[in-house]
Amino acid sequence: MRCANQCLWICATILSLSACETHQEDSPPPTDLAPIGAYTDNEATRDGIGRTYFGREIAQVMGHPAIYWLERGTREAEERTDLLMQLLDVHDGDDVADIGAGSGYFTLPLARAVAPSGNVFAVDIQPEMIDFLAARARTENVDNIKPILGKIDDVCLPPSSVDLVLLVDAYHEFDHPWEMMRSIARALRPGGRVALVEYRAEDPDVPIKPLHKMSQAQARIELEAAGFIFERNDSTLPIQHLLWFRKPTP
Repeated sequence: MRCANQCLWICATILSLSACETHQEDSPPPTDLAPIGAYTDNEATRDGIGRTYFGREIAQVMGHPAIYWLERGTREAEERTDLLMQLLDVHDGDDVADIGAGSGYFTLPLARAVAPSGNVFAVDIQPEMIDFLAARARTENVDNIKPILGKIDDVCLPPSSVDLVLLVDAYHEFDHPWEMMRSIARALRPGGRVALVEYRAEDPDVPIKPLHKMSQAQARIELEAAGFIFERNDSTLPIQHLLWFRKPTP
């Protein structure tokens, strides 16, 4: 595997990739299927892939060459990423999954917040992103990050392994949102939560392409269809929703 070959110097990466493969082999295939008619295929628009989910065209994935955008110096002021970290309210011992972790912009501060007992699973489908954040963790001496090369329909996390899943401006790019959210549900412990952060589609002044925004109403339709319970919308952030969802307890 290309990622494993490039990351041999990171033991945590190798262990995480192996765990993903083992999980795929040992777990039976899911028996639940996406609701009939949830997915449709149409001609792609400029920024989309042509596939729609509950009427929303899925956006194209932002590739690894755009790391500079994730790491731009103005991001904290524009999005108040420091405030988001406070609102997540994670502590020592929490196990968190950063899905669509990208460059690790949130992965590293999360890892420091949950240390020394907690771990952060940094999941991305692009090997280049995994390599970048793994190298960054090594440089900054952060050892409780577990990089995982995910799939387009599976986050590749062990069952009941995390307390919180963070999705920052990533969900709208999922090619298979139903399958991804079902795999996230399996990875969450009972009562675990999803923090969904998306640019607000309701606000025309948010300077983001339309397909890279989501409305609260659309997010609720999609995540509730996958079995999650909507808790609240924290509107504290300047240009993004922070939508909280919960996995039902048995």
